[in-house]
Amino acid sequence: MGRSALAIFAAFGTVADRMAKKTTSAGMGDPVVPPRHPSPLHVQTQLKHARSKAISWQTRSMKFILYTALAATTLVAAPVAVSPSLIDSPQIGGLEFKSLSSLSFGPDGFLLVAEPGTASIVVIQTGDVGPERKVLEKPVADIGSVIASGLGARREDITIKDLAANPASGRLYLAVQRRPDNAVLIVTVDAAGKVAPFDTANLPWARITLPGGTASKVTNITDVAFDGTHVFATGTCNEEFASRIFTIPVPVKHGSTASVFSAETYHVAHRKWETKAPIQSFIPYSQNGETYVVGAFACTPVAKFKLNDLRSGDQVKGVSMVELGGGNRPLDLFSYTDKSGKDWLVVQTQRFAKNTFGPSQMWAARISMDYLDAAQTNENAARRDVGKPKGPAGIEIVDSLFGAVQADKLDNSRAIILKDNEGSLSLEVVDLP
Repeated sequence: MGRSALAIFAAFGTVADRMAKKTTSAGMGDPVVPPRHPSPLHVQTQLKHARSKAISWQTRSMKFILYTALAATTLVAAPVAVSPSLIDSPQIGGLEFKSLSSLSFGPDGFLLVAEPGTASIVVIQTGDVGPERKVLEKPVADIGSVIASGLGARREDITIKDLAANPASGRLYLAVQRRPDNAVLIVTVDAAGKVAPFDTANLPWARITLPGGTASKVTNITDVAFDGTHVFATGTCNEEFASRIFTIPVPVKHGSTASVFSAETYHVAHRKWETKAPIQSFIPYSQNGETYVVGAFACTPVAKFKLNDLRSGDQVKGVSMVELGGGNRPLDLFSYTDKSGKDWLVVQTQRFAKNTFGPSQMWAARISMDYLDAAQTNENAARRDVGKPKGPAGIEIVDSLFGAVQADKLDNSRAIILKDNEGSLSLEVVDLP
């Protein structure tokens, strides 16, 4: 890969400093000039669709370079005490990823990683718990170039598959894939904007298999989340009832297998029941002692699935409560409580066609959580007024999330986004309404 990332990452204290100075590119001896960035749609259309290929020698080379950089820019991760309430039969060291599609956090730095290449979920006790919670202080410009320079790659060959904010520390975690070898790695960004690879050498972890079915296999994992008692995941399998929901009880036991349910959803825009369309993004949701997955689909129904009293292998029918409009694909979904105490569900979305109601094809709507109890559902579900910023009552466009190709909640007043800025991608903190 030419020049080691040690010289690149160690040369600058922060991303802002690095971008403000000139250095040499990996092995070329020329000033670093950001290459022409392709359309953000070209870079980001592979979000949460990692290709399942084995780790090549380039992958190990990539990890060696970045771990060398890590030693120069951060402290090597110290051993972390295992929490028996989170992980049973943990492994220490030796963790490698073949692919990455989605990241999410539970409590106390409990990281969830979706790995489609092995049809599994990996849980890691990061030990990243503070003691202070520090949030990104200012935008990180052109984050793709920063990561690419540390990997000896071009900016257009880097895809950020997902981002997650650790609520315990404020640190950001990014799932990264490099082409053409499809090597993957998780990197972190601290409050000062420093980028470093995530060192798992001394951390407890466990891997859980996601079953496809009696005669099928998992083809993708679209999202993963934690509700305090279970890890949930969504994805697809290669059979007629392709859409899947997976559940894993906590403490998570290394080497165990998740429970699996086939999901059927009424697509309001299509006016029919569908079994192949996957839940693109979701949150776990509890109400009156019942457990649900609330998820969003392409074209764009928001539905809930009740999971109580089901056995692994059962089929579950979703109830569609809201339709956000055809021609969209959900990217991220989270909930928050505003200053007045009202609960909202935010759906970050990519529009396939030209957006007639805002400045970007990347847009978001917030939906009152009251709709989760709506009497009118499925073919009678509430439909967003696609020609207006608001309407019907309790469904609104979120202006601060225009342009976001990735989004995650920081707290009840802010979100972290990966934003398209006329061809380059930046990390930014934005206010929630």
